[in-house]
Amino acid sequence: MDVWRDIQPDAFWQLVREGKLEPDQIIDVREPEEWDYYHLEGSTMLPLSSFIETWTRVPADKPVYVICAHGVRSQAVCRFLSEKGYGGLANVVGGMAAVSLHDGFQYD
Repeated sequence: MDVWRDIQPDAFWQLVREGKLEPDQIIDVREPEEWDYYHLEGSTMLPLSSFIETWTRVPADKPVYVICAHGVRSQAVCRFLSEKGYGGLANVVGGMAAVSLHDGFQYD
């Protein structure tokens, strides 16, 4: 069974802006060129293309928020991590396209 939840961009943005998340709690699974285009300060990039080699860097002892461009890749990563026994996972609905609007940035 999948063990993660969806978090709406507004709720996620509030956690980010209030400084309630550490860098290793925000996992950005987009590719480097997407990261260079726009990313959240204080997040960790673990691209999906190399995630099979880097997934063990995701902390298992605290909540983790996974984000991509639109929420599809992050959902796949949440599924993968839940199959590895992780709990406390959250998929950011709408991805960076939705979250960046709160920062005044038009992602797409």
